[in-house]
Amino acid sequence: MITAPDRVFSNDRPASDGVPVFEIDSISKVYRSGEVEVHALRNASAKLYEAELTVMLGPSGSGKSTFLNIVGGLDTATTGDIRFRGRNLNGLSPSELTRFRRDKIGFIFQFYNLIPSLTALENVELVTEISENPMRPEEALELVGLEKRIDHFPAQLSGGEQQRVAIARAIAKRPEVLLCDEPTGALDSKTGLYVLEALNSVNQEYRTSIAVITHNAAIRKMAHRVFYFADGEIVRTETNENRQSPDEIEW
Repeated sequence: MITAPDRVFSNDRPASDGVPVFEIDSISKVYRSGEVEVHALRNASAKLYEAELTVMLGPSGSGKSTFLNIVGGLDTATTGDIRFRGRNLNGLSPSELTRFRRDKIGFIFQFYNLIPSLTALENVELVTEISENPMRPEEALELVGLEKRIDHFPAQLSGGEQQRVAIARAIAKRPEVLLCDEPTGALDSKTGLYVLEALNSVNQEYRTSIAVITHNAAIRKMAHRVFYFADGEIVRTETNENRQSPDEIEW
């Protein structure tokens, strides 16, 4: 069991500005196959705040990814409400959900999903060409430390560099929220550190709200708050009084 004497426990305490971006109220997700029901999420409630970096921990199958997918509009809850800046997302049409994801949310996954035939710059340009107020692709790549690799193809980049291209692609459209599912899961500790530093920079410099799913409990030390999942529920929340920078974390 993780013990943390320098932390306080709270379900709802803001760690940054105290302005909620997401308010998630008792959401559940049930998958049905014939007469079989699988409860992936059970009455999960939480708030995600402006400029806050949260980490979500829990074993496989505990509901973390389901929760993140529902928050990001990739899936819908069976029951419960989700409000983004006060607007209830329930009942949005498919086209409205698409616009919400395109304009407000950035996604980063364990696998980079880069297009092999495009350079790093061109992979980022794919997003900036359809965004309302994007940053320059070069600026996004510079933010993650890849300004000298913009003309390289994915096969010419390391795993960590490819993940940083994926981060640059996600942040280039200036999303309000960045949702990350195991962004360091396929990386060694040294390479993963570069990715965490990039996420930390985005959080601090652009005040982007970031939620990170990880199996690496050490990463919780860089978060404002930590959500613990078990059996489809958020069983507790920790607030960090003294956050660590990524380079202080021991993996």
